[in-house]
This record gives sequence, C-alpha cells and structure tokens, in this order.
Amino acid sequence: MSELTFEQMLENSFKTIHNGEVVDGTVIGVKPEEIVLNIGCKADGIITRSEYTSEPNADLTTMVSVGDTMTAKVLKVNDGEGQALLTYRRLAAERENERLKEAFENKEVLKATVTQVLGGGLSVGIEEAKIFIPASLVSDVYEKDLSKYQGQEIEFVISEFNPRRNRIIGDRRQLLVAEKEEKQRALFERINVGDTVVGTVKNVTDFGAFIDLGGVDGLLHISEMSWGRVENPKKVLKAGEEVKVLIKDINDTKVALSMKFPETNPWADAAENFAVGKVVTGKVARMTDFGAFVELASGVDALLHVSQISKAHVEKPSDVLTVGQEITAKIVDLNEADKKISLSMKALEKEAAPAEEVAPAEEVTPAEEVAPIEEAVPAEETAPAETEAEETTVE
Repeated sequence: MSELTFEQMLENSFKTIHNGEVVDGTVIGVKPEEIVLNIGCKADGIITRSEYTSEPNADLTTMVSVGDTMTAKVLKVNDGEGQALLTYRRLAAERENERLKEAFENKEVLKATVTQVLGGGLSVGIEEAKIFIPASLVSDVYEKDLSKYQGQEIEFVISEFNPRRNRIIGDRRQLLVAEKEEKQRALFERINVGDTVVGTVKNVTDFGAFIDLGGVDGLLHISEMSWGRVENPKKVLKAGEEVKVLIKDINDTKVALSMKFPETNPWADAAENFAVGKVVTGKVARMTDFGAFVELASGVDALLHVSQISKAHVEKPSDVLTVGQEITAKIVDLNEADKKISLSMKALEKEAAPAEEVAPAEEVTPAEEVAPIEEAVPAEETAPAETEAEETTVE
C-alpha cells in the first residue's frame, strides 16, 4: 500500500465547494472594494463591494477587519482567476426573507428604522430586505407630510409578502387601530357621565375643540367652554394644553365634554345675587336694535330694552351706548327658569329726580308778583275780539 505524499494529503485536506453552497470563512484581507476570505479550499473566496453592501461607494476597510468571521454563499466556484466568487448581501437577504415570511405567517410585530420617505409612503430596512409601507397604512389618520418619520424606528406587521416580485408590504395602521381600540375599551370601562377628567387639547376649530382623553377624542363644543359667551375657541384653548373637563354625555364611542362645572354656575345664587329691585353694575356685551345685553357676571347676560335706557326717547341703543361700556341699572325682572334678567336705567333716573323740580304748594309765587295777563301777552298776540267770549274767565 503506497503512502500518500505530503502534497496529496494537503490536496485531500481542502474541501470541495459548489455553486449555491453556503460556506463559513475568516477574513484574511480587506481592500476598499473587496474582501478576501479563507474558506478552507485551495482557492480563497472573494466578496466584492456590491456583494457585501448596497452602498455604492462604501469603503470595506471601515466595515470589516482581518480576523472577522462571516458566512457567505458561493456564486461561482472559479471566477476565472482561480478564486471563488462569494456573496454576503444576497445570502443575508435570502435569510431575511425567510424571517419575514415567518413574521408574515405569524403576524409578528416587527420593528425597523425608516430609511427613506417616498412620495407614496415609507421604506424601512431589515438587514438587506426592503419593506414598503404605503402612506395609507402609515397611520390611522391622514398625514399629508411623512417627512417626520425619516430615521424613526417604527413598528409594523407584514401584510403582503411576495419576494419574487420584490413586493413586501408593511402595515403600521392596523397596530395603531388595535391600540386605540384597546385604549377605548379601557377608558369606557372607567368613565361615566358626570365624571371630571383631565385631557389634552388635540385640535381647536371654530365650533369647539377635540380633547384627547387617552385613546378617545371628546368634543368640547363652543357652547360648553364657559358659562359666559365664547366668540372664538382659539382664544380660549390651544393645541397641547392640558385641561380639566366634565363628561357630559357618552353615546357609543362619542363623548361630549363641558367646562361648565355645576359648582361654578353663576345662576346657582341668582335669586340672591340678581333679585328684583337690586341695583347692579355691568358691561355692555353686545347690542341689537331692540336693546343691549349687559354682562353682570361670567355667564349672566341681562337685557336692557331700548325703552328702559332713558326717560328721553332713544331710537337705537348704539346712539347712547357702546360695547364695553360700564353701566349701572336696576333689575326689574328675574326669570330663573329661562335664565333671563331685565334691566332698567330709566328706573334709576326717576328715583334720582331732584325734589326741587316739583314746587311745594306753600311756595307758590304771591299774587302781587304775578304779571297782569294783559301785560304778559303782547298786544299783537292778543286773540281777536270775537273769540274773547270763548276764553276762560280768570278769577
């Protein structure tokens, strides 16, 4: 039996590789554009820049070091120069596709960083795999500008998986919807009509504001923002502000809110504070052709009818009053049920009329001081003789 030569034993020690085979190797050399691996064969394995990364101008010396170990896939046993051409990137993509397939089948929640914001959605990367999330599946609400997601790490599920067509679709929206539904369920289990809760102003409109209660947006209508009159909600609240609100009504998933708390109701003590006959001071809030509305307290407006502004005839309230003017008037009527109060400034004028305007009987001018009628009436203004008989005789 012949013994093998050293050369033959060395030859036999090298393994044989085939195209498509996955091999492990150790980095024995790195250049900016290629990596050299010892894969246990007579020939070394070569990984070019494009087969290692998708970055076109990457410097491999900053990414890999001599002595590193890695797994690659054989593309060609002999690249024409006696070396094996390997790929690291394609193998990583294949393995990642397998992982994504499992995630798709198991509806696993994945997490990845947004690498690119596109016109129609977001692109996220997991290793070498690229997943596209359409704009309609990015959020549970419409978002015109997606640029804020650039570089963000987001969670999503795979809703469509077709690597052959290079189509892997992610869905973030269904996670947000499910999260919101869970928050809604938890919130509705603990809140009741009449509860006072704290929320955050989400959006302010001309008709009111939407308050985030923690998974549910409640509507705070403009009429419920104050016991007083609110002209513009945007002057009262701003987005991001934390507010205390009252749960006024719950209808399915809709919640109506109010900031008109019972303990601050200005009408609670109306019988005492706005009793008929009481003299009050207030500011003219607004005017109409028939009168002016005077704010006596926040949430309490009283009507000053045009006929009650003055003893003198007033055509229109705006002829003598201005919005914001402070006036003093007397309460002449109170209707608590309808929350109506009537005022009168004329009543105060009558009460304030000086007593000397009416001459007392004992101070009537003496007869000797009264001018004779014929002297009091000029001759040319004396009535004709034929009418004198009809005049009342002065005694």
